[in-house]
Amino acid sequence: MENVEKTYDWKAIVDRLNQYLKIKTIPIGMKMFEKKEDMEAIPKIRRPKSIHTTDQIVAQASRLGWTVGITAEDLVGAQCQVVLGLHPRNEEWLSGEQMAGVWFENQQDSAKHQQEMTVVPHGKYEAMAVSPLMLNRIADPDICLIYGTPGQMILFINGLQWRNFEKFEWSVVGESSCADSWGRALATRKPSLSIPCFAERRFGGVLDDELLMALAPEDLLKALDGLEALSKNGMRYPIPQYGIQMDVQAGLEVTYGKRK
Repeated sequence: MENVEKTYDWKAIVDRLNQYLKIKTIPIGMKMFEKKEDMEAIPKIRRPKSIHTTDQIVAQASRLGWTVGITAEDLVGAQCQVVLGLHPRNEEWLSGEQMAGVWFENQQDSAKHQQEMTVVPHGKYEAMAVSPLMLNRIADPDICLIYGTPGQMILFINGLQWRNFEKFEWSVVGESSCADSWGRALATRKPSLSIPCFAERRFGGVLDDELLMALAPEDLLKALDGLEALSKNGMRYPIPQYGIQMDVQAGLEVTYGKRK
């Protein structure tokens, strides 16, 4: 979330992503704004006319192709607002009282859940916007959001690991798993894979087989370079089924080298 705006050829980037992974859902960008007026200055920005969850706002960009901007007042409550840094992690929020006995057995467990969520620090931002990357209405997003199947995501991760290998360790808070994706990626600028939660699927239209990757634009470019290299080596999506009763030796030689 730097002040200096970078430039990207988003059409070319999304074309490459579709070439290597055949993504079905629209890849989108998310950006935080210190001033509401800067968010509202985005070309063709839509402002909600009713109250939503952040899951719905993200879905309006990734499923409908809209460019949407929000402030805390547009979101249904503190649980969504805190993840984006639009509401403080105050005593009431940290208590977890509202989810005790619903998502967690008791208030102690609910409070522990709240503590473990990774969120944007409060006090800097007034607004957030999401938009399809290809539209280039948010030229320099803080993070990119990509929905995909487990097969697409493991190849995407392989692409991230092609150069300068890094072991990724991702947390799962369960309910409010937006803290595992855009919350964590915004707060740490680290690639963040999540299993979308009940609310994301019920209110945000996330499909049963979808995972969510949130990451900075520079990491998306790194993953695409890795995917290109893997494609040249024969590792492509969709991954063809070899057969569970076939002699495996010939297939293994293609991707893991000849047997000695």
